[in-house]
Amino acid sequence: MSEAGRYDAIIVGAGHNGLTTACYLAKSGLKVLVVEKNDWIGGAAVSRELYDGWTYSNCSYVCSLLRPEIVRDLDLPRHGLQVIPYEGGATFTPDGDHFGYYNDHDALRREIHRHEPRDVDAYDRFSQAVMKQCRFIRPLLMRTPPDPTSFKPRDVQELLYLLKRFHDLGPRDMGEAIRFWTMSIGDYLDGFFECELIKAHIAGGGIIGTGLGVYSPGSAYVLLHHYMGDVDGAIGAWGFARGGMGSVSQSLASALREFGGEIRTGSGLERFLVKDGKVTGVALENGDTYEAPVVASNMDVKRTFLKHLEEADLPSEFVGAVRKFKIRGSSGKINVALDRMPDFPAAPKDAVFLRGDMHASESLAELEHAFDDWKECRWSENPYFDMLIPSQIDPTMAPPGKHMMTLFIQYAPYELADGRSWDGPARDEFAETVISKIETISPGFRDLILHQEVRTPWDIEREVGLTEGNIFQGELTFDQLLFNRPVPGYAQYRSPIRGLYMVGSSAHPGGGVMAAPGANAAREILRDMGAMKTLRSRSRAA
Repeated sequence: MSEAGRYDAIIVGAGHNGLTTACYLAKSGLKVLVVEKNDWIGGAAVSRELYDGWTYSNCSYVCSLLRPEIVRDLDLPRHGLQVIPYEGGATFTPDGDHFGYYNDHDALRREIHRHEPRDVDAYDRFSQAVMKQCRFIRPLLMRTPPDPTSFKPRDVQELLYLLKRFHDLGPRDMGEAIRFWTMSIGDYLDGFFECELIKAHIAGGGIIGTGLGVYSPGSAYVLLHHYMGDVDGAIGAWGFARGGMGSVSQSLASALREFGGEIRTGSGLERFLVKDGKVTGVALENGDTYEAPVVASNMDVKRTFLKHLEEADLPSEFVGAVRKFKIRGSSGKINVALDRMPDFPAAPKDAVFLRGDMHASESLAELEHAFDDWKECRWSENPYFDMLIPSQIDPTMAPPGKHMMTLFIQYAPYELADGRSWDGPARDEFAETVISKIETISPGFRDLILHQEVRTPWDIEREVGLTEGNIFQGELTFDQLLFNRPVPGYAQYRSPIRGLYMVGSSAHPGGGVMAAPGANAAREILRDMGAMKTLRSRSRAA
């Protein structure tokens, strides 16, 4: 093989985590190649023009979790990244009422009082309780989980760090933390609030993107996962990446190229090349092969180890654990080109919360019934949706006077009952269910639709490569976090194959456009390469 086909490191998958790993490795002076199956980069963080003049954020659609440390390290604003905060949100009811969630604390208290006076102080208590959990978990996001079975100094030190942080919570908060991480978001909210509408508005963050219901144990942590990001230092805030979520990936790609890294698109991975238990490179579907002593997979753990490696190259226990790792499709996505701004009669004129996330769910019971449909392999007859119109804040998303809407929907199963296929009328029927519900809070909405892109879990898997279309590359339940993510004994981004690393969201700390798994994995790769370099130097000296 020519020298052009040899690299220090190869990254499989140009999603945001893969690009992040590549950036850190290239910044350290390594010769790095990223290979991507699609003709475009970004994985789930993409912006595409599928209708003339409109830019869709096809999968991920809002930005908050992207770690500020990584943004600073890679100087992403200089490469074009700009995140614009959005303002509040609302949940509408079919009877013409609404709950407006305002960023202004005094306005929010007045709105809560309008619905239930006793919930005003309850909201402050709830916010303080959730922020306590955020303060505990945020410092762990950019750290490698310890192996609790190891006596290596690093693992012992990290385990002691975790125990100290947990001990410092004190007996009361320690018990509250365990309770929070293991309970349902429904039970948690029932302990604070009286108003069903307020509970329904908040609970969406506990189910979005996951195969759990509002009364499923573990869904409270999913809410925390959506609260622990920030925009411009505002904890829990969300915003739009100007130009769509593809701007995150494009800024990373620009930084990578500046560091000397390469990206090759248009051909997916056929298999990882392995010899004597060590990775030696990659073979692509187009016949190209590239060599490297380090290969990092941005694919989820099931796709990485069950589809692109020989089972004989892996320990049977590891394969069994990977098969049991929960990656369940539960979400759909619809992007819509609108002729004008929709009307929402329940909202006050020029309501600021229309520039945030909007929903149409009245109670926790309604959300739980939507989950019941999913368990029966049907899309929800009365779905939960997270609806935003980013073109109000970012005019680059649509032509003047027009708008772009994005909808994230719970629930949509990966496999449909009665052997039905998503690749047929079911896709349009699913979309019609969602559009019909929007009509109940925005009459005439259907007439504004110029174009729509409907994406089921099956579509997301086929295009993006996420198993079952699961946006987190694995459920964020307590049994699949920290040193259990993705497999006990392999939570430090390494795999049973020497030189093959996991850098995607199947690894700690999980999914969302966070980039922490990619950055953490890069740190471990560089640590291992430094150790190998030291060993080789000592061997030559001897």
